[in-house]
Amino acid sequence: MDSRDLTVAVKNYALQLGFDACGFAKAEFLETEARRLEEWLIQQRHGTMSWMENNFDKRVDPTKLVPGAKSVVSVIGSYFHPEHDHNNDNSPKIAKYALGRDYHKVFKNKLKELFLFTESLVGEIEGRFFVDSAPVLDKAWAVRSGLGWMGKNSNIL
Repeated sequence: MDSRDLTVAVKNYALQLGFDACGFAKAEFLETEARRLEEWLIQQRHGTMSWMENNFDKRVDPTKLVPGAKSVVSVIGSYFHPEHDHNNDNSPKIAKYALGRDYHKVFKNKLKELFLFTESLVGEIEGRFFVDSAPVLDKAWAVRSGLGWMGKNSNIL
């Protein structure tokens, strides 16, 4: 299977698993983001989030997390469930991420399935998958993977 067919197959399977989008980026040092992160930390803009000072090298270089990594796969998934939509009634309003099952567990299980599917196509691979559980600049990778752009509000649009 060539890389184009593999990309299409993995993206399609990600959609079948319920992700809204899937993209790929070359696993490489995030030079621009490293400079920004370093300046942000120097200016103490991370406030009480002291953990942001840890693992700088891993945050800006995925090959430090997975030696030999060639690609970063990013996905987008909504934690909105229509059965929990209470916008049209007088019930109390609760943040959508707090409704239903813990999205960390749901997404991690789906990422594991995507990983195993990819292995079924290409053979054993070295890799890891994360849902807010590793020092990864997830927004930078989403942008590099073509899933959106960084808005002024720092959200991926």
